[in-house]
Amino acid sequence: MGITKTEIFTDYQNQIATLAKAFGHPARVAILEHLFNINACACGDLVDEIGLAQPTISQHLKELKKLGLIKGNIEGTSVCYCIHKENWAEIKTLFSEFLNKDISNSDCC
Repeated sequence: MGITKTEIFTDYQNQIATLAKAFGHPARVAILEHLFNINACACGDLVDEIGLAQPTISQHLKELKKLGLIKGNIEGTSVCYCIHKENWAEIKTLFSEFLNKDISNSDCC
Protein backbone atom coordinates (compact mmCIF):
# COMPACT_ATOMS: atom_id res chain seq x y z
CA MET A 1 0.00 0.00 0.00
CA GLY A 2 1.34 3.42 -0.94
CA ILE A 3 1.98 6.38 1.30
CA THR A 4 -0.67 9.10 1.24
CA LYS A 5 0.83 12.23 -0.26
CA THR A 6 -1.07 14.78 1.81
CA GLU A 7 1.28 17.55 0.72
CA ILE A 8 -0.15 17.50 -2.81
CA PHE A 9 -3.61 18.41 -1.48
CA THR A 10 -4.83 21.71 -0.13
CA ASP A 11 -5.13 22.40 3.58
CA TYR A 12 -8.91 22.47 3.07
CA GLN A 13 -8.91 19.01 1.47
CA ASN A 14 -6.66 17.57 4.18
CA GLN A 15 -8.79 19.10 6.93
CA ILE A 16 -12.03 17.66 5.50
CA ALA A 17 -10.40 14.22 5.11
CA THR A 18 -8.95 14.21 8.62
CA LEU A 19 -12.24 15.18 10.22
CA ALA A 20 -14.20 12.72 8.07
CA LYS A 21 -11.89 9.98 9.30
CA ALA A 22 -12.95 10.77 12.87
CA PHE A 23 -16.57 10.16 11.89
CA GLY A 24 -15.57 6.93 10.15
CA HIS A 25 -15.74 4.85 13.33
CA PRO A 26 -19.14 4.17 14.90
CA ALA A 27 -17.71 4.31 18.45
CA ARG A 28 -16.62 7.91 17.90
CA VAL A 29 -20.02 8.79 16.48
CA ALA A 30 -21.66 7.15 19.52
CA ILE A 31 -19.41 9.07 21.90
CA LEU A 32 -20.23 12.38 20.20
CA GLU A 33 -23.95 11.58 20.19
CA HIS A 34 -23.85 10.74 23.88
CA LEU A 35 -22.07 14.00 24.70
CA PHE A 36 -24.66 15.94 22.71
CA ASN A 37 -27.58 14.08 24.32
CA ILE A 38 -26.49 14.67 27.89
CA ASN A 39 -25.56 18.30 27.13
CA ALA A 40 -22.99 18.14 29.90
CA CYS A 41 -19.59 16.68 30.64
CA ALA A 42 -19.29 12.91 30.80
CA CYS A 43 -16.83 11.59 33.34
CA GLY A 44 -17.12 7.87 33.89
CA ASP A 45 -20.32 6.78 32.20
CA LEU A 46 -18.99 6.40 28.66
CA VAL A 47 -17.86 2.80 29.17
CA ASP A 48 -21.32 1.80 30.42
CA GLU A 49 -23.11 3.90 27.82
CA ILE A 50 -21.11 2.84 24.75
CA GLY A 51 -20.41 -0.75 25.83
CA LEU A 52 -16.72 -0.90 24.94
CA ALA A 53 -13.72 -1.52 27.18
CA GLN A 54 -12.15 1.44 29.00
CA PRO A 55 -8.89 1.35 26.96
CA THR A 56 -10.90 1.38 23.72
CA ILE A 57 -13.03 4.31 24.87
CA SER A 58 -9.89 6.14 26.01
CA GLN A 59 -8.27 5.69 22.60
CA HIS A 60 -11.34 7.09 20.82
CA LEU A 61 -11.55 10.00 23.27
CA LYS A 62 -7.87 10.74 22.66
CA GLU A 63 -8.47 10.87 18.89
CA LEU A 64 -11.56 13.08 19.23
CA LYS A 65 -9.67 15.42 21.55
CA LYS A 66 -6.65 15.55 19.25
CA LEU A 67 -8.94 16.66 16.42
CA GLY A 68 -10.52 19.31 18.63
CA LEU A 69 -14.01 17.81 18.54
CA ILE A 70 -14.13 17.42 22.32
CA LYS A 71 -12.30 18.87 25.28
CA GLY A 72 -11.58 17.44 28.70
CA ASN A 73 -11.25 18.79 32.21
CA ILE A 74 -9.55 16.97 35.06
CA GLU A 75 -11.87 16.57 38.04
CA GLY A 76 -10.25 14.67 40.87
CA THR A 77 -9.01 11.36 39.53
CA SER A 78 -11.11 11.42 36.36
CA VAL A 79 -11.29 13.44 33.18
CA CYS A 80 -14.66 14.81 32.14
CA TYR A 81 -15.33 15.32 28.43
CA CYS A 82 -17.70 17.57 26.53
CA ILE A 83 -18.16 18.86 22.98
CA HIS A 84 -15.76 21.70 22.11
CA LYS A 85 -18.48 24.20 21.12
CA GLU A 86 -16.30 26.69 19.24
CA ASN A 87 -14.52 24.03 17.21
CA TRP A 88 -17.80 22.21 16.55
CA ALA A 89 -19.23 25.41 15.03
CA GLU A 90 -16.18 25.72 12.76
CA ILE A 91 -16.43 22.07 11.74
CA LYS A 92 -20.13 22.46 10.93
CA THR A 93 -19.30 25.43 8.71
CA LEU A 94 -16.48 23.55 6.99
CA PHE A 95 -18.65 20.51 6.22
CA SER A 96 -21.65 22.64 5.26
CA GLU A 97 -19.56 24.50 2.70
CA PHE A 98 -18.28 21.22 1.32
CA LEU A 99 -21.61 19.36 1.30
CA ASN A 100 -23.58 22.31 -0.08
CA LYS A 101 -21.63 22.39 -3.32
CA ASP A 102 -24.02 22.08 -6.25
CA ILE A 103 -23.59 19.63 -9.09
CA SER A 104 -23.38 21.33 -12.44
CA ASN A 105 -26.01 20.54 -15.02
CA SER A 106 -23.92 18.26 -17.15
CA ASP A 107 -24.96 15.13 -18.99
CA CYS A 108 -22.14 13.08 -17.48
CA CYS A 109 -23.15 9.56 -16.37
